[in-house]
Amino acid sequence: MGALPRALVATLLVGLVGAASAYALRAEIGETVVSSTATMLPRELPAKGGAPIELSSVTRIGTRDGSPPPVLQSIDFLIDKHGFIETKGVPVCPAAKLEGTTTAVARKRCAGALVGEGTGRAEVNLPGRPPIEVSSALSFFNAPPTGGKPTLIAHAYETVPAKKALLVPIVIERVAKGRYGFRLRVEMPQIAEGYGAPTLAEATVGRTWKRGGKEVGYLNARCEGGRLQVRGELTFSNGDLFPATLTSPCHTPH
Repeated sequence: MGALPRALVATLLVGLVGAASAYALRAEIGETVVSSTATMLPRELPAKGGAPIELSSVTRIGTRDGSPPPVLQSIDFLIDKHGFIETKGVPVCPAAKLEGTTTAVARKRCAGALVGEGTGRAEVNLPGRPPIEVSSALSFFNAPPTGGKPTLIAHAYETVPAKKALLVPIVIERVAKGRYGFRLRVEMPQIAEGYGAPTLAEATVGRTWKRGGKEVGYLNARCEGGRLQVRGELTFSNGDLFPATLTSPCHTPH
């Protein structure tokens, strides 16, 4: 490959999924195959201000030859500037309340701070054992701000090779990068003591509540240009990079 990033030689296939629901992107980077989708609902949004939305994403990682996939190290997201986050009135959950907890206990302790849910899966290759697939529910909690910046804590619970809660803080920063207005980075935790490689990350983030008789959302957006957009970049332990720009259509009321 020389000095060229391997992502530049990826074979990309972009297509419309379902009835104008979202754009899906599939890439083959060497033997690694990655696919991603992002959907923001509802699609009818105001032209000004904002209305509550849910952001759903699905990322799958595998290989063409069935070999173990490389380990995903981090995901960087840029989020459309036509959205915003509202944390006023949402309880916060500090990491200390989540340490050592199962999914059920975490969601019970911090029920008011729960703003998203999902599922994670990984392939685990322990020495001397055949590969196994493990999975965990994912929970996203509104956490205390970090330097005044909105923060989430992602929670998962693994049982192989030992029982352990995995906690990942996610800080949401404001940026000014053309179409994008927010940036966040997800540093993937070590799975199964380093023997696990993520194969699926599926999540939906968004919560609504009443304030003064009006519905307020944790995630909010307006529609401009007929779309909302997310850009992600996956970084793997073998040096592979997977950049993806995903678009979800929207429209304003007639």
